[in-house]
Amino acid sequence: MAEKRDYYEVLGVEKNANADEIKKAYRKAAIKYHPDKNPGDKEAEEKFKEAAEAYDVLSNPDKRARYDRYGHAGVGGAAGAGGFGGGGFAGGFTMEDIFSQFGDIFGGHFGGGFSGFSGGGQRVSRGGDIRVKVKLTLQEIAEGTTKKLKINKEIACDKCGGTGADGSNAYATCSTCNGSGYVTRVENSFFGRVQTQGLCPTCGGTGKVITSPCNKCNGQGTVRGSEIVEIKIPAGVGEGMALTVSGKGNAARHGGINGDLLVVIEEEHDPQLVRDGDDLIHNLNITVTTALLGGEVEVPTIGGKAKIKIAPGTHAGKVLRLRGKGLPSVNGYGKGDILVVVDITIPSKLSSEERRLVEQLAAQPSFKAAEKVENQNIFERMKNFFR
Repeated sequence: MAEKRDYYEVLGVEKNANADEIKKAYRKAAIKYHPDKNPGDKEAEEKFKEAAEAYDVLSNPDKRARYDRYGHAGVGGAAGAGGFGGGGFAGGFTMEDIFSQFGDIFGGHFGGGFSGFSGGGQRVSRGGDIRVKVKLTLQEIAEGTTKKLKINKEIACDKCGGTGADGSNAYATCSTCNGSGYVTRVENSFFGRVQTQGLCPTCGGTGKVITSPCNKCNGQGTVRGSEIVEIKIPAGVGEGMALTVSGKGNAARHGGINGDLLVVIEEEHDPQLVRDGDDLIHNLNITVTTALLGGEVEVPTIGGKAKIKIAPGTHAGKVLRLRGKGLPSVNGYGKGDILVVVDITIPSKLSSEERRLVEQLAAQPSFKAAEKVENQNIFERMKNFFR
């Protein structure tokens, strides 16, 4: 499978482009590659789809923020046993969706052979999406995990099978649209004469009306219920990332297509490790004697501990790096590091004997020389600050 192009590159805009610039760029690309302008041109059709997918992400502030942080993985989910579908086309973004989006910009729904209707010429309804939050520990994020969630939602009526009708003979052809599911009209536009279409107001796009409704769901085809959904979450996901489980949202009326389940990731607070992208930061407190003499200390890692060496004469603020001990990239490109920031714990109270010993140390040549060096460093930093 070819690697996806950068969405900003697809639309030909800068990464700091505003909403109007993105909309204008999409309008230009959509006109250029529209199927009505390029009949039979598969390459133009693919570019038309690519531009629509890019606009779908970049025109949505939440999707755009995730894309800017995580790339295509941030809006595409991850394929796996949990049934994740991607953002855009991989998650069920059809030509019908494109023309609907296209119509929102140009005013109207365009035809041109891409009706997006079912094989029988009837429009299929779609159930609503459901959004849930899942909290993960750092260890779950590092390793990936599987969660089972009980989702309360609209499910297909078990009596009528989701059709809403009391039997297969409880239908009649819609007289408004004559069974087509939509009404059409022809308008003049900059493309020439363009056929626009809309749902039939009588049958809602099904092409038929129910003459004898199911008495359990009152003709809706759905009832309230619940389902246990098993979700496979890949390693490396981050706070606010939304993954899509296709077809696990609300059931649609009259046997249509189920909506999707949107799983939003939340990270549980870890008392010792703070996340910074794929890196983890730990604040390490050491004693004055360890800072002076050096030694070996333990630091936390994901699911365990590691020993590191402190060099003699270590200063507060020094950063020690444990390479490859951080979190995996959600895109699968290696792992981050653990950054250990050293802090020195100074006793707030000293006994008279401790004070005497410290005063003796302060009088030694090494301490006096170190004090002069530190004062010089402070002076240099102050000069640089005011330049």
